[in-house]
Amino acid sequence: MGKEARASIEAASFVVGAPRHLRTLTPLGARTLPIDGPLTDVLDAIERERGGVCVLASGDPGFFGIVRVLAARFGPDRLDVHPAPSSVSLAFARLGLPWDDAAVISAHGRPLAEAARRAVRHPKAAVFVAPDAPPEALGRELRALGARHRRAAVCSRLGEPDERVDVLTLEELAAGSFDSMSIVLLLDGDGVAEAPTLEWGRSEERFAARDGLVTKGEVRAVALGKLALPRAGVVWDVGAGSGSVAIEIAALRPGLRVVAVERRADDLRRIEANANAHGATVELVYGEAPDALDALPDPDRVFVGGGGVAVLDAVLARMRPAGRVVATFAALDRAAAAYQRLGNLAEVSVSRGRPLAGGVRLESENPVFVAWGPEQ
Repeated sequence: MGKEARASIEAASFVVGAPRHLRTLTPLGARTLPIDGPLTDVLDAIERERGGVCVLASGDPGFFGIVRVLAARFGPDRLDVHPAPSSVSLAFARLGLPWDDAAVISAHGRPLAEAARRAVRHPKAAVFVAPDAPPEALGRELRALGARHRRAAVCSRLGEPDERVDVLTLEELAAGSFDSMSIVLLLDGDGVAEAPTLEWGRSEERFAARDGLVTKGEVRAVALGKLALPRAGVVWDVGAGSGSVAIEIAALRPGLRVVAVERRADDLRRIEANANAHGATVELVYGEAPDALDALPDPDRVFVGGGGVAVLDAVLARMRPAGRVVATFAALDRAAAAYQRLGNLAEVSVSRGRPLAGGVRLESENPVFVAWGPEQ
């Protein structure tokens, strides 16, 4: 603890914090209030206090901590914040790992299932658990989602005398019993990743497909660019086929929730196999659009690879504000109808080199029409 933080505690006439903090850090003579009930009652008590108030919190209180609610209630200009190392930095430090490439996720006051869905999309993640969402419950959720993390580390009571770090498998995490005052690290591999590379428009030969029905790599590259993928949100791939578009989206933006909708059960199995081969996390929905879309969360981006204009209309009716749709067509009449709804249309024509008697010839692929919009 720094000198300024200690001086603030010693100068306070009213100290607020979790019971375990009050037992160890409260100065003599100060009145105390434990944070063990509704937070609104605590904030009301702080507002009534006329003397100096000190609020105790673990690690960095501005990182998934109490600074947000204090600033919202009293204004940031009235706060004097003295952070310590966050539990995330301490946890990764205990394992000797960098964490600039890690996703940080909280299950405090948030649904555990949603935290697990976010974590499964990242090869490296730190998850804050809670008494009602302990480490083992997170492990069970991750296993049910088919998470690929090879290791988990339960880091408990970091910085305290009874600190503990357990490194184990997901199976051991799900079957165990752990302190809820923990942060769980999830690692796919050794945790020391190479510098990320940016790749899209992967060769269609890298995707298992029925009768060669897969979006050509060059067309896919154009479609992904027109989608203007955000860092977070929901993406639908409707009429997913081999899943090549959904898989590339998941690989490019692991923070997105990517849903592949496909009406053929055999294609759905291929999508799952392709996703596993590419190390991507894609949710699978069996059914025919537009009816299969009813139970899905509203999308921020949609790729329509099959279903025609009726599906496109259903998608546009569900699109979130500032959303965008990209659709591909082999037939010009359908592409023209999509253009009327989306506002943009281009023909993508590709010729590929083929060997020819010691030289090379260009062999044309069938043209594909790409429609996208609306523009923001």
